[in-house]
Amino acid sequence: MTSANTSAVTDPKIELKTLGHRIRHHRIEQGFTLDELGATVGVAGSQLSLIENGKREPKLTLLQAIAASTGTTVNDLISSEPPNRRAALEIELERAQQSYSFMQLGIPPLKVTKGLSDEALETVLGMHHELQRRDREANATPEEARRANTELRIRMRDRNNYLPDIEKLAEDQLRASGHTRGALTHRTVSLMAERLGFELIYADDLPNSTRSITDLANGRIYLPPASIPGGHGLRSMALQAMAHRLLGHTPPTSYADFLQQRLEINYYAACCLIPETAGVEFLQQAKKDRNLAVEDFRDAFGVTHEAAGMRMTNLLTEHLGMRMHFMRVGAEGQIERVYVNDGLPVPEDVTGAVEGQILCRRFSARRAFDRKNRTTEYYQYTDTPVGTYWSATQTGSADRGDFSITVGVPFDDARYWRGRETSERENSTCPDENCCRRPDPEVTSRWVNDAWPSARVHTHIFSPLPRGRFPGVAESDVYGFLERHNG
Repeated sequence: MTSANTSAVTDPKIELKTLGHRIRHHRIEQGFTLDELGATVGVAGSQLSLIENGKREPKLTLLQAIAASTGTTVNDLISSEPPNRRAALEIELERAQQSYSFMQLGIPPLKVTKGLSDEALETVLGMHHELQRRDREANATPEEARRANTELRIRMRDRNNYLPDIEKLAEDQLRASGHTRGALTHRTVSLMAERLGFELIYADDLPNSTRSITDLANGRIYLPPASIPGGHGLRSMALQAMAHRLLGHTPPTSYADFLQQRLEINYYAACCLIPETAGVEFLQQAKKDRNLAVEDFRDAFGVTHEAAGMRMTNLLTEHLGMRMHFMRVGAEGQIERVYVNDGLPVPEDVTGAVEGQILCRRFSARRAFDRKNRTTEYYQYTDTPVGTYWSATQTGSADRGDFSITVGVPFDDARYWRGRETSERENSTCPDENCCRRPDPEVTSRWVNDAWPSARVHTHIFSPLPRGRFPGVAESDVYGFLERHNG
């Protein structure tokens, strides 16, 4: 049994703030002032005020005395329900003002007084609710991020992966900087930056979470001193940084907004590196010659194989009427990047997301890893449940492992591509699991009770994606960097 000297609030579900409001409610109902009730129960009015404001925990004996003096019970006083609407509003506001989201704002909490109306409290609480909603939206879970990415991919597929406004913007910027033909030089990129009022500066201490940092106050774009493995060259990163300013981007308000901005700046950089007019002329001639090839397109404009393949997805359907697919696939078969508008069957989860799914072993994107000589493209025809596709695959390596880049088209359009004479052919019946996901029955019977694989879990999939204005970027690191470089 609880002794008279122990605290009354032993149940962690009981909140002192609610307890205090219930005591005040019953005191006022009985017509007591703080001093009057205090005198009745044997404590100073100031001590009782601390209890009513949730700042002091009463002893059980004091609670019993308060209950007896106000005509109620201890169980009623320690109820978790606020005694009235006003109390509920005050309690909710206090919780909101103690939240991490609110404290980040650096705004002094609103002091609740008797003169503050219920309507004013409701208005302030409405603002807190909206702040919390925006935080939840910005703090994307992996599922929310995958849904946003899927929605963006579908929108771009419906538009042939083509954004005419950005195409025109890029051509205008190139023309104003004097670029007409050939690979875009670093010098021209610097001139493009100067026209926007920026100087390109290469720094070796950029925060790991950033590709570049734009110093708006001093007109500088800070870039790493060397290309980042995986194809993000210095020209591309500088163009992406400029694109934020040209496209009028503001800090993203959601993960979907962040993804849209990333897509737009990457698109702008691609349009500058392979301008629409020159790119379409090149592809039209190659199609006429029945000699389309990613490697030729890549070499003509001095870009990576991946950049050339992706740029084809922007131009071939829109200008040459050719539907196609593009994939970047990891060495273990995981799809890392994908664009499909030709009906190629690719695996997807219940949300419609394709990234992260395991591609069929029969596809050229995976068969290419089996070759000993990977210096040239690998060509293959693949029969699927919805038709036959031709594809060209090039493999490469990055810090995170090997990968393949695949560009392909339906069978009828293979006649325009170099490598169409290949005799390599595979048959895929995926998503039928008997295609490549189930082992040979003899192997199964041999090992079914004698093997126990321990799966490797990527713990980041259980974590929410970064919150804040710039997902994944530690702003304190960015501002610290600028302080170092600007004194």
